[in-house]
Amino acid sequence: MIKLEPRGERSATMAYLSPVLAALLTMLTGLLLFTLLNVDPVEALITILYVPISDTHGIAELCVKTAPILLCAIGLSVVFKAKIWNIGAEGQLLMGGLFGSYIALQLIEAEGFWVLPIVLIAGILGGMFWAGIAAILKVRFHTNEILTTIMMNYIALNILLWAVHGPLKDPEGFNFPESALFGDSALLPVLIEGTRVHFGMALALLAVVAVWVLMSRSFYGFQIKVMGMDAGAARLSGFKEKRLTYFALLLSGGLAGLAGVGEVTGPIGQLIPQISPGYGYAAIIVAFLGRLHPLGILLASLLMALLYMGGEMAQISLGLPLALTGLFQGMLLFYLLACDVLISFRIRLKPRKVKTSAPLTPLASETRG
Repeated sequence: MIKLEPRGERSATMAYLSPVLAALLTMLTGLLLFTLLNVDPVEALITILYVPISDTHGIAELCVKTAPILLCAIGLSVVFKAKIWNIGAEGQLLMGGLFGSYIALQLIEAEGFWVLPIVLIAGILGGMFWAGIAAILKVRFHTNEILTTIMMNYIALNILLWAVHGPLKDPEGFNFPESALFGDSALLPVLIEGTRVHFGMALALLAVVAVWVLMSRSFYGFQIKVMGMDAGAARLSGFKEKRLTYFALLLSGGLAGLAGVGEVTGPIGQLIPQISPGYGYAAIIVAFLGRLHPLGILLASLLMALLYMGGEMAQISLGLPLALTGLFQGMLLFYLLACDVLISFRIRLKPRKVKTSAPLTPLASETRG
């Protein structure tokens, strides 16, 4: 019989090496998988991990894909530190893109520096609004935030689909489910000419610094961490648990909303159903892979963006299915969780006890006789 026995002390070194080990195990499993698919495993890994960033154009595209993942993940790191399990970054991202798109379409003829900030603020408010619903349900009605935020992802997706097929659809768009192109004043400026790297990447890096300062240099961040480690101790210390819950969820939702509006005002330039290929879900893996630390999340976001690009490249060059990206993400999460379990517990093999029947008493023996 297999039993997990708690270790006396968790290794801090192994805790930080665990994501590296998980990444290596994912690559080794990928080699085996490609071999079974009759694809050269070395060529496949090179196609996924190196070819997408082998030139400056690829590096620029890596930054474009990193920005929304990084914004969602850095927001999730705050709520996860508080032991609030917000699984709704995807829905909050979609609502941020929808709210921002609505304002951008109302100001499509407007010009001036003030248009873009209003559109971005609308996107942030959209994400905060969607996260705020989950916060109210958790604080007021004690509902499980995992279930509510997951369900709200699908509600947000269907609202988005209704909008692009209905009131926000471009009347001159040949019946395609998309909005009109935004005005130039509502678009994020390009940071590097000749590429698609836009100001959203700068906003993402700014968010990383801001969250680092919040969590490591502010009393509010200290309260959030204490609440996550021991909610009872936080209450005894006078920390306002409800207020902290609202703050953490709204901050997380606002950053996810910024990621969504950054996509529609950045590389896309209009509202379409495919705002996100799953950035909000990938951000959950990124947050844990980065150990909820801003620097770790930045590195993990780059890796996750590379997997998205590598999956597309493998589909084009090797004829592999695009679902390969999701498979690698799943393996990465599986190995990370497995490594974390083995850091905290050791496996013990115990022999199964064989039940033996009790010896008959003298009276029972006479009765049988």
